[in-house]
Amino acid sequence: MIDTAIVGAGPYGLSIAAHCRHRGIAYRIFGRPMDSWIAHMPKGMMLKSDGFASNIPDPEGELTLRNYCVQNGIEYGDAGRPVSLETFTSYGLAFRDRMVPDLDERLVTNVERTPEGFALTLEDGDRIKARRVVLAVGITHFGYVPAELAQLPEEKISHSFEHHDLTPFKGQSVVVIGGGASATDLAGLLNENGANVTLVARRRSLVFHTNSMGKQRPLWQRIRHPKSGLGPGIRSRFYATMPGLFRYLPEQTRLRIVRSHLGPSGGWFAKDKVIGKVPLLLGHTLKSASMRKNQAWLVLLAPDGSTHDVFADHVIAATGYKVDMERLKFLSPEVRDQVRTVEGSPALSSNFESSVPGLYFAGVAAANSFGPAMRFAYGAQFTAQRVSSVLANSFSPKRVRVPAPDAVTISK
Repeated sequence: MIDTAIVGAGPYGLSIAAHCRHRGIAYRIFGRPMDSWIAHMPKGMMLKSDGFASNIPDPEGELTLRNYCVQNGIEYGDAGRPVSLETFTSYGLAFRDRMVPDLDERLVTNVERTPEGFALTLEDGDRIKARRVVLAVGITHFGYVPAELAQLPEEKISHSFEHHDLTPFKGQSVVVIGGGASATDLAGLLNENGANVTLVARRRSLVFHTNSMGKQRPLWQRIRHPKSGLGPGIRSRFYATMPGLFRYLPEQTRLRIVRSHLGPSGGWFAKDKVIGKVPLLLGHTLKSASMRKNQAWLVLLAPDGSTHDVFADHVIAATGYKVDMERLKFLSPEVRDQVRTVEGSPALSSNFESSVPGLYFAGVAAANSFGPAMRFAYGAQFTAQRVSSVLANSFSPKRVRVPAPDAVTISK
């Protein structure tokens, strides 16, 4: 019986594990390191978050992205220079090697309750017992595809989360549906990889972030629109730095803010890859999707009420993510039924604990409770500190202080 099992090895899982290790909590962590980033984000992508907001937090604040880049000769800027997917993933693997060397890369296939806590079944059949479980599975299970696309066969429709290597689409006609960062990134990269891509969005104009935090700003702008890990602005500053207070807002207010704040928008660096280079059908709503002559046939409703037909070899839904407990099939039906939810997301205590005692949620699944910061790596700092503190302060007979790792150079 171990004290704590952490499921998921992305920025949140790795950070929580590093904090648990530092506090001497008897834990084990399971999952493929940085899997969502390595296997499910398109090659050539840039992070929308600035460099200073893309750290994977460790207890001593040593393994920052800045330090990693400096030690490996990688160009870096706290703001104004986009972080490449390759840099971020290699940084995450270096964090794993240094701070979480005991990561077990096997996947968890089942979690069920026991009188003592939980039993986890791994992909090879091994079973692990734990008093508590922290789920840090990120966006892996929550890709949202509009119901209108359900009529298309599997080989003609996919979610943006399914694509890392875009070269197989060279010479094919591809429709990307969506107006946010995933959609604009994919459209631009598909075009660069030789695909005949069209971007379809309900919005009548695309929104791109500005590079304001990478430039010197007058004092009045810095006061009125302060810098934060979620971008400039007083509200973003509050959501980024006060997730503990955010939880005490009225429930409907929290839900509205999570839905609306930092809505669909592309990174400032993606604008030049899309505007003038990719055909855009803006203000168009998907009405139906079916097959005709081995191509996907989309009927779109235009702003003037007319319909517009589009044919494509493949359709990619870059339509975001929706947390839904029922999508977490590795949780036993009993556990899923006992987790109280609000609009599909677990309702969490101030300590990230669900209504099932000993079951904690981190990352995007915690956004409705702790705010928009939980949708970004930036929220891992607050999460790891709070969760590890709670775990350390509760009864744990096997707790032994684990010395901090010796200082070593972080290498790729």
